[in-house]
Amino acid sequence: MDTTPQTSFKGPLTRLDPVFQWLFLIVLTVAFAGVMLLGALPAALLIGPMLAAVATGALGAGIRVPGLGFASAQALVGLLIGGSLEPAIIASFADIWPILLLSVLVTVAASSFLGFLVSRWRILPGTTAVWGSAPGAATAMVLMAGAFGADARLVAFMQYLRVIFVTVAAALIARLWVDTSGVDAPETVWFPPIDLAAFAITLVTALAGGLFGRLVRLPAPFFLGGMLAGALVHLGGGVALELPPWLMGAAYMVVGWTIGLKFDRALLRTAFRALPQVVISILALMAFCGVLAWFLHVEWGIDPLTAYLATSPGGMDSVAIIAAAASQDVNLSFIMAVQMARFLFVLLAGPPISRMVARWAGG
Repeated sequence: MDTTPQTSFKGPLTRLDPVFQWLFLIVLTVAFAGVMLLGALPAALLIGPMLAAVATGALGAGIRVPGLGFASAQALVGLLIGGSLEPAIIASFADIWPILLLSVLVTVAASSFLGFLVSRWRILPGTTAVWGSAPGAATAMVLMAGAFGADARLVAFMQYLRVIFVTVAAALIARLWVDTSGVDAPETVWFPPIDLAAFAITLVTALAGGLFGRLVRLPAPFFLGGMLAGALVHLGGGVALELPPWLMGAAYMVVGWTIGLKFDRALLRTAFRALPQVVISILALMAFCGVLAWFLHVEWGIDPLTAYLATSPGGMDSVAIIAAAASQDVNLSFIMAVQMARFLFVLLAGPPISRMVARWAGG
């Protein structure tokens, strides 16, 4: 399948000065992200900028995010994930390890099989389909996929489309199961008071993690280096990392811009052509995880809503928000333990699994 960029395409933005191209992108980003935020859609500060960047690139813009900006954004996202590893959640792994093992292995096997089919049928090339089907934190999967030879743009297309499907489904099921009409979503304070000492430690940790990842040549060095440094400082040193919403919002925006600006018209045609099959694979994975949740309910007596949210394939942060809104009716610790265990497994085992499945599929 041909995904060669059409560099000869001249769009209405091609002749504009780069300053005006950036201005167009910023205005479009504000519009897209603003609408998504008002609609309480998931990952608005990442998907909105990415969609704006796709549209800007499709109209002929030639601007690109500087490499240093993308590296910094990756390190901050890694730091956020590393700092979210709570000792209580990790300690709970030992108590429910049979359920964790079953949930993780079965879900990863199902997603890998669906990725195998998408790759085997040449809907998307090589390991792209496998990474795009991987259940886990979508942003992390996209950053990792690019380091292992997959097309990060098409992986992002699959991952964020699934995040939207899964989040909407989980929110609807939670709303039907639990009366959350009186529960208001917590309002985001974009510019909270900052502990300057903790903020300085956070920035130094991000820098050190990114440099370490680059020095030892980790795949996705800035992301993985930041994640390892964040986990070390948070778990080992007991330091609460200071990552204000405005900073993480900027990091998500940079990641979205970087991915979106790499889309070209040929790649957009590939994405739209694959859309029906990708949607079918997403729905199939959601149905499979629903069956797994039913099994956990029947065999271990876990309440159905807890089981469903725990096995929900993707959007870990969105699932956490939905579960928190129904906290009196679900086991939040169990949900986050299963989600975190699956994410860590995919993060560690994702590269060899994707290569193996792509090899079987002839990718």
